[in-house]
Amino acid sequence: MSEIINIFSNEKIEKEETQNLKIIADHREKNSLVIAELIHSGVKVNFEQLEVSDFLVNNIAIERKTVSDFISSMISKRLSQQLQNMQQYESKLLLIEGIDEQHLYNDHEPGINPNAIRGFLLDILLKYKIPIIFTKDCKDTANFLLVLAKKPSETSESLRAKRVSKTVEEQKQFVLEGFPGIGAKTAKKLLKEYGSIKNVINSTEDELNHSIGKKSESFRKLVE
Repeated sequence: MSEIINIFSNEKIEKEETQNLKIIADHREKNSLVIAELIHSGVKVNFEQLEVSDFLVNNIAIERKTVSDFISSMISKRLSQQLQNMQQYESKLLLIEGIDEQHLYNDHEPGINPNAIRGFLLDILLKYKIPIIFTKDCKDTANFLLVLAKKPSETSESLRAKRVSKTVEEQKQFVLEGFPGIGAKTAKKLLKEYGSIKNVINSTEDELNHSIGKKSESFRKLVE
């Protein structure tokens, strides 16, 4: 009897438990190591073109970022828009992968104050109300998705989320916020004073310096 029982290894039992689980992944994740880990565990992964998030598990939207991608998308403000789009889902998670492989505060391009990163993390929690999970590596990420897939869904099925369209004013503000040192408050001030992005760019050095002070130097340098 003991020999028959030993035929069923832990790995085989685990795969039998996961073969009925389903995870929806964005098609751009197809070649990621996370997908390889999920498939190896026996989970069925369906690839779709997701407008919002990288994974859908039990109707929970999950945005996955490696540490370096998290930093770069924070700087470019791409992540802010992604977090805004995720508000369409009742349940959502931000998953930051690779904290055992890359330090969150040191291993990125110089000039980024660690407190800016800490402040953004707080914004994610307090402003966007999105929980953050830090994972060690791709295998740890896959295990989190696997555990989540095993949990019974507590949310009702919703319409597939779409990217949120910005108004013209929001689009102009978004463009200006892409310049170094220009936050939401400064961008709104510039648009109020100059009326358009074109007028801001075509303003003289003295005019810009009068409007935003020392920030004008890096702004003008990038424009030129």
